[in-house]
Amino acid sequence: MARPTAQVLTLLELLQSGGILTMAELADRLGVDPRTVRRYVNHLIDLDVPVESVRGRYGGYRLAAGYRLPPLMLSDDEALAVLLGLVAGRRAGLATTAGMGTASETAAAKIRRVLPKRIADRLHAVLESLAFTAEPDEVPTPQAGVLLTVADAVHHHRPISVQYISGGGRRSVRTLHPFGLVNHSGRWYVTGADPQIGEDRTLRLDRITDARTLPGSFEPPAELDPGERVLTSMAQAQYRHQVTLRIQGTRTQIRERLPASVAEVREREEPGWQSVEIRAERLDWLPGVLAALDLPFVIERPDELRDRVIALADRLAASARHLP
Repeated sequence: MARPTAQVLTLLELLQSGGILTMAELADRLGVDPRTVRRYVNHLIDLDVPVESVRGRYGGYRLAAGYRLPPLMLSDDEALAVLLGLVAGRRAGLATTAGMGTASETAAAKIRRVLPKRIADRLHAVLESLAFTAEPDEVPTPQAGVLLTVADAVHHHRPISVQYISGGGRRSVRTLHPFGLVNHSGRWYVTGADPQIGEDRTLRLDRITDARTLPGSFEPPAELDPGERVLTSMAQAQYRHQVTLRIQGTRTQIRERLPASVAEVREREEPGWQSVEIRAERLDWLPGVLAALDLPFVIERPDELRDRVIALADRLAASARHLP
């Protein structure tokens, strides 16, 4: 059974979540009877924590409005989860926005300094024995202020004005109705609509040098999937080569090798066949991918890809016939 002090701290944590918690809810969460809950509440009041009793059918307990919460308290498991999350986040590029990489390191250092030696030693053992199979991605990072401004606009459906630098270095000021934030392969994107031209837009956050919230609000599209929008925009981006294929198989089979960020897949009137469009800067990677599909396909364009696939087939056949 948990010690009374630990139970009182748990009660405080429950009340900090906000709102009114009934006596039954608190008793159930703490695993005690209502009389014990009242005793714990009195302990908090003795410590000058302003716990209010709310009467009525839906009454219970709550913290007084405006009460400044005491310093954060974490259990052993919570501290370990936070620190491992910071380490994993840095490796995955999720905590590498400008200034946040340093912030995550200092936050981890602060938590480790106040941990009891027993827990600190266990954590040190975990971090020292932890290995990653790949080096962290070196990707451009957005400014923390830009990320927070865009996130707030997404949440409250507010338009924003952004100063943007394109891949070619051209600077522009754009108005955007932001629908969602997406982290893909370590990069941050915002997807939304440009109300001035009435078209969807996906922008990289690291290319936004400034973001400001504008007056007004907008209504995002129903059944919105920001992640799917970002992947689709990547597949539709303009690149050097435009590839058109016919592939015999299901969308699921094709998607195993050609995800939404790479290819657009549409059904054809021809039963069992799909139309696939790919935009790419280089063609050298496509012959191997098409061979790995293990599905019948027809290259409609470009001729250069057809030549590359034939050359790969000849090399494979020659290697297969080679005797040791």
